[in-house]
Amino acid sequence: MSAASPSFSQWLDALRHDAIAAGISVVTVDNALSRLHEPKKKVLHHDRNQPEKKATLTQYMAGKINRTRIDHGQTMLERYPTWLGRIEDRYGVPRRYLVALWGIETHYGAYPGNFPVIQSLATLAYDSRRSSYFRQELLKALQILDEGHVTLTRMKGSWAGAMGQCQFMPSSFYHFGADGNGDGRIDIWGTVPDVMASIANYLHKVGWKSGQSWGRQVDVPSGLDEKLIGLKNNLPLSQWQRYGVRLTTGASLPTTELRASLIAPEGLHGPTYLVYDNFRALLRWNRSHLFALTVGSLADQLQKAP
Repeated sequence: MSAASPSFSQWLDALRHDAIAAGISVVTVDNALSRLHEPKKKVLHHDRNQPEKKATLTQYMAGKINRTRIDHGQTMLERYPTWLGRIEDRYGVPRRYLVALWGIETHYGAYPGNFPVIQSLATLAYDSRRSSYFRQELLKALQILDEGHVTLTRMKGSWAGAMGQCQFMPSSFYHFGADGNGDGRIDIWGTVPDVMASIANYLHKVGWKSGQSWGRQVDVPSGLDEKLIGLKNNLPLSQWQRYGVRLTTGASLPTTELRASLIAPEGLHGPTYLVYDNFRALLRWNRSHLFALTVGSLADQLQKAP
């Protein structure tokens, strides 16, 4: 903030007024904001020092998919078959994708982040870099508290305010959060059915197509035109077959007329994938191609695991 900007306490007073005007109870607002005295330096440090180095797909996947994560994912599939079955039937998203996203985001709930969400969002909302966005997220977070979905003590997440085991921002909580166990609350911090239902609802609402995969790794012929790479080229599998693209086993592509795009994060000499519409749904969760490819690959490994 500049010298002409309000102090943090003045800014909080204005926020308090707006929150109460928006219908959030005085008790909730005072309980949440009275504990804040200054911006959290550690949050600002993370915001100013986000990693710039771009990992290759191979490096990224190696850091996200390993034997431990696959084994733990399989354990979760075996631990919650009834809930996962109900959620799968309701939203049309196979359970392996729900568990894969859960695993990639927070290692199946083991590492959801330990930053108090209100404090993080207040720090980032007071800061000038993206103040408008984080201010709205903070008001949503106060609304979540006011509705009793979670207590202030349990409302923790990442330094940027992504909450709970599926790392939803408060606005995503309202757009996609789901009450999986029917108790009237949406608890993405500690109730696994709610976590799974929220992930499934998100994918369902952004266009997940039931009965389709996300994509597959393929081999491409030498000399393939690099202009064919990218989501802008959405061609029938039969066309990719004519271009010489094959399964990694050397077999022909499936004969179904699904449309697919060729993704090559490291160029045509690195791993290459044909991806379908459900890959685009995963990109709505996180715009990184590396992230979406990793979630899809982990889901495939969970399906194959004994």
